Amino acid sequence: MAWHAELKLDYTSESQRTVARHSHQGPLRILKSLYPEGDSICHNVLVHPPGGLVGGDTIDIQVSVATGAHGLVSTPGATRFYKSGGHPALQQVVAHVSDQARLEWLPLEAIAYNDCEATNRAVFHLAPNAELITWDVTALGLPSSDQSFKQGHFQQHLEIPGVWLERGNIQGNDARWLNSPLGLAGQKCFASLVFACGSPIAPERVERALEAARSLIEANPLKLQAGITCAHPQVIVMRVMSPLVEPSMDLLKQVWACWRHTLWQLPSEPPRIWSV
Repeated sequence: MAWHAELKLDYTSESQRTVARHSHQGPLRILKSLYPEGDSICHNVLVHPPGGLVGGDTIDIQVSVATGAHGLVSTPGATRFYKSGGHPALQQVVAHVSDQARLEWLPLEAIAYNDCEATNRAVFHLAPNAELITWDVTALGLPSSDQSFKQGHFQQHLEIPGVWLERGNIQGNDARWLNSPLGLAGQKCFASLVFACGSPIAPERVERALEAARSLIEANPLKLQAGITCAHPQVIVMRVMSPLVEPSMDLLKQVWACWRHTLWQLPSEPPRIWSV
């Protein structure tokens, strides 16, 4: 039987404290709000008790961040898209970030198991003075367990309406693209880290963000498999590929922490769940 899980998460600013309120249907939960950085930033962990999606399952997440609020959301583990039996599975996140609000959407990786039929979709609506840091990490199969992604279909979709759209359609049987130097070159993990604003980013902020990230990339073992650019006046994006998830995730976390300091003058306070 297919499961449909829904979550509505709303952040508001009340007496200089970001407060999270949420409602849900089906197997999807938000754990207790945490304030490791003080009242102004609310950390939450999104939990899907079944641990993965099979054919016909849907996860639908709606997020709003009101003026003056700052929410940070992560997950305790990967989102797993299992063998589907021919039926599609969907995870969808739609977020609305208001003026003078910030959202950090930082889930762990999405794993495309062999023979899945899946879409992992995230859409972020940004008001003119809203800001966003998010990443998208996709892992193909379980290479450490010798379980390859050889058939099936996985679609990765990341969108800021009217500003930015990227969509990857990956066929497990497309060995030429998966292994070509013009494709994934045999890498099993590909990831993007995005800093975006609802209006053009000031040039000096762009330069600081690019310079800081490039310094970290240059010192990283993945320096030949990573790059960063300001591809749109409102979007800075870093991309990286690796044979396993962990090297890419380590680099994403380094640049995320650096951008927090460089762009927001905030310390790099990682979600507690990352160290569990």
